[in-house]
Amino acid sequence: MFKIRMLVSAIALTGSLSVMAAEALPTTAPAPADNPTTAEKVELGKMLYHDPRLSSTGTVSCASCHNTMLGGEDNRPNSMGVNGQTGGRSAPTVWNAAFNKVQFWDGRADSLEAQAAGPVTNPIEMGMKSWDDVVARLKTIEGYQAAFEKAFGKDAISKDNATKAIAAYERTLITPNSAYDKYVKGDKSAMNEQQVRGMNKAVELGCTSCHSGPAFNGPGMFQKFPMHPNGYFEAQYHFKKDKGLAEVTKKADDEHMFKVPTLRNVALTAPYFHNGSVPTLDKAVKLMAKLQLGKDLSDEDTADIVAFLNALTGEFPKQTMPTLPGTPGSTFN
Repeated sequence: MFKIRMLVSAIALTGSLSVMAAEALPTTAPAPADNPTTAEKVELGKMLYHDPRLSSTGTVSCASCHNTMLGGEDNRPNSMGVNGQTGGRSAPTVWNAAFNKVQFWDGRADSLEAQAAGPVTNPIEMGMKSWDDVVARLKTIEGYQAAFEKAFGKDAISKDNATKAIAAYERTLITPNSAYDKYVKGDKSAMNEQQVRGMNKAVELGCTSCHSGPAFNGPGMFQKFPMHPNGYFEAQYHFKKDKGLAEVTKKADDEHMFKVPTLRNVALTAPYFHNGSVPTLDKAVKLMAKLQLGKDLSDEDTADIVAFLNALTGEFPKQTMPTLPGTPGSTFN
């Protein structure tokens, strides 16, 4: 399940931006055969995604930690769940998550559907005791009975259909047409000189050996972090406190292995790294160069790479908030 696939870089290091095996971000995401995307599923998924009644306290929704009004996460070092609890990891962005081969920092979910199921019953995140309790609550809300029937047919309220609907909505959260996308499609004025320098520097350094492909997240690979241990930085940022994939598999070989995250919209998703310990993008770039590539970056090269990363900010589809089904005259309990 957690097979670590090694990436063979397709990038020719000739110093020319055009040879980076560049790919624009697709405008649609593929859906699995057992969950084809429909307008009815997307609308239901949007409601469920934004409904705090899927949490034990009625205060936390998927959108609480993965804000679609911003960069798809919450700009906190560690996300806050029910009763003010915080976990040990920074929320990954939901934008373009459809292009991840695995979900969560430790890659423990192999699909958006599987990912959607997890936080709802996590005691720190949304805190429901079981999905049976979630389903029972949804069945008491008349508006959800109608919405599930539209999306899936009669008597359709279930964990499986709820997670399918949320995943269908999340597959619409794609941000194409960044300056980079326009550049690789042929508009050579879309990126400025500094951004072009930054891209070439990222290729030269080897950043794209992991952050490759249209979403700059590799082909579903895991990568050890940090590759080059550094006591000075570890004392500041505590990167190795989290064992990554090994927290799931309990295997020593998986210690400190993490899913390679997308670089799309990375300028909007501070703070950085799995534990949200680094507040700024320029610092994150310098740390990645040192800890992953064993290289010290100058301030000038860092600024150029940051400029390039800003060129990966795409166009966000307009989000309209759903009207959630009400429970007239009573609470949701």
